[in-house]
Amino acid sequence: MNDSLKLPDNLFVPGQGDTPEYIDDKVLSNLCESEHPADLASQLSDLDLDQLVTIFSHMSPECCADVLTHMDYEDQREIAKELSNDVLALAITRMSSDDRVDLLQSMPEESSEILLRLLATTEREDIRRLSSYEEDTAGALMTSEYATLSPGLTARQAIDKLRLEAPNKETIYYSYVIDAQRRLLGLVSLRELILARPTVRIEKIMRRDPIFARVHDDQEEVARQMAKYDLLAMPVVNGKDALVGIITFDDVHDVIEEEATEDFHRMGSISSGTGADDLVDIGLRDATPWLLIRKRLPWLMALVFMNIFSGAGIAYYEDTIQATVALVFFLPLLIGSGGNAGAQSATLMVRALAIGDVMMKDWFRLLGKEVGIALAIGLCMALAVSFIGVFRGGMDVAVIVSMAMVCVVLFGSLLGMSLPFLLTRLKLDPATASAPLVTSVADIGGVIIYFGIASWYLGLHHAAI
Repeated sequence: MNDSLKLPDNLFVPGQGDTPEYIDDKVLSNLCESEHPADLASQLSDLDLDQLVTIFSHMSPECCADVLTHMDYEDQREIAKELSNDVLALAITRMSSDDRVDLLQSMPEESSEILLRLLATTEREDIRRLSSYEEDTAGALMTSEYATLSPGLTARQAIDKLRLEAPNKETIYYSYVIDAQRRLLGLVSLRELILARPTVRIEKIMRRDPIFARVHDDQEEVARQMAKYDLLAMPVVNGKDALVGIITFDDVHDVIEEEATEDFHRMGSISSGTGADDLVDIGLRDATPWLLIRKRLPWLMALVFMNIFSGAGIAYYEDTIQATVALVFFLPLLIGSGGNAGAQSATLMVRALAIGDVMMKDWFRLLGKEVGIALAIGLCMALAVSFIGVFRGGMDVAVIVSMAMVCVVLFGSLLGMSLPFLLTRLKLDPATASAPLVTSVADIGGVIIYFGIASWYLGLHHAAI
């Protein structure tokens, strides 16, 4: 990657008199030929929209398509709004099928229909077919630009066929073997074709029963399968087992990044959303203050009202607090420890569920494991805080704080571990068991546990006296 790429100073030529600033076509052409589209997209994204539109209007359709593909979705939408339909149609024609579908779906319906009428019939029908699949499914993610071979071809004939078709395919590293009804029979890699004897038939060297996805499979599961089997591309079949497309690793990478971002947002109690104002698509840098307020405020407001229960718990044990004021000193320490322990457990469990490391059936075994771990951690923390308890309030306070520390850490850890499992059982995203949610619930439980132990111990102690 060329991180040091800088747009040439002579790309824009100053106007003379009434002549406005314009683009030096030769400089732009050299730039498109010498630089990677991803580097160009990164540099161009810093320009004003008017300058961007001017540059894209002067690019060749091939360069325009390549650079536009590498830009953020929001930048794509803004540029597409301003480009002329003729320029945009030429660029869309040269995009890969999945990329142009994504761009057209992000545009207003009226604008996309106008552009569709400017495209060739074959491309228009391909776009309509790919657009018909539900969002976040394998069908919506796949591309129709893949290489197919017949089982009766020889290796030499297959290579000759691929040589002719390669410019129009997303990838030719894998070729998919199909029958007359387009049913998927197997696959063969370019490496296997090159190393095979020229006269050997494809059916003799192809790999049968390849890993495949169905059009309605969830895209996150597809990404997980491709990572598991180290696939560069995965074929997609319909209900009749006919090959309809492939999903390439670059598209899966985008899915993994998007899903991870959504999970992080949920774990931070940031509202999810869809549409043009989705924070996942726009990114933090370009998000407006109003959008960030709308995403962050709802959960924070809900958690404010949840924390009222913590205050109610403190009020309930007001007599205990008045009897031993030193207990208040340890309240933030204890409930903070419980919340932190719960947040740790929740983070580990959400991640393990997301990558398939643990399943619902593992809950009981993990519960016993977490009890042992939480007790060990709680005892270490209790020992550390007991010395402060002796210094601050005497032996009685030290005993109360130590017992409460063990119980609070145990409660927070089991809460953080179990809540993702519960949400998964309810068919909800386990990432909703976010650190702020776990912390708030652990705070409420921590207050009740702490002052409950204090009331019990002090009452028992006074009764003994």
